[in-house]
Amino acid sequence: MKKYLLSGAVLVAMCISANHLSAQTGGLYKNTLKVGVSGGIAVPGNNVGGSLGLDLGYQYLATKNFGVGVASGYHHYFGKENKLGSTTLDNNSVGVIPVAALLRYYPKAAGIYVGADLGYGFLTGEERVANGIGLNRPDGGFYMRPQIGYHNRSWNFFAHYSKVFTGSEYNIRINNNTQKYNLGTIGVGVQYNIGLGYK
Repeated sequence: MKKYLLSGAVLVAMCISANHLSAQTGGLYKNTLKVGVSGGIAVPGNNVGGSLGLDLGYQYLATKNFGVGVASGYHHYFGKENKLGSTTLDNNSVGVIPVAALLRYYPKAAGIYVGADLGYGFLTGEERVANGIGLNRPDGGFYMRPQIGYHNRSWNFFAHYSKVFTGSEYNIRINNNTQKYNLGTIGVGVQYNIGLGYK
């Protein structure tokens, strides 16, 4: 976990220092603050039904086609009831705070783009996976968020797959029935690009 935090801090420092070189490149801002919202539905989702969140990011355009930076925010995964045979589990909601590297590829100044956020997702909220069950949820796991969408200088509209890998030890098994602990969603989002220090 310390390695992820240290890597994120170094990347932030690099991006901030690069801000002194701000200018517009290829129709996109050289340095960009990204603010937006996103949501998704669980695939498959035994313990959660979907997510809704706030996205924050900083991007430095290393070339006219390739952007790097940091991504964070807060994503709320809504717990749901799930039946395991004759037992009904009341699953708790959980929050995810990602600390991730931001990678984007823009073939043109406006149009289709692809990218991914890769890092660590810290989990927050109720300690138990489900009410009445003595199994604690994980503290976090590897976070990934590949996406594809449409962009121009001011906006990004995208579809994404978001996943926090937590391991199978947080699954709940009752008799021959198993509930998988899964924080994976597929959904859509929108972000507004704020140019920083542009000429």
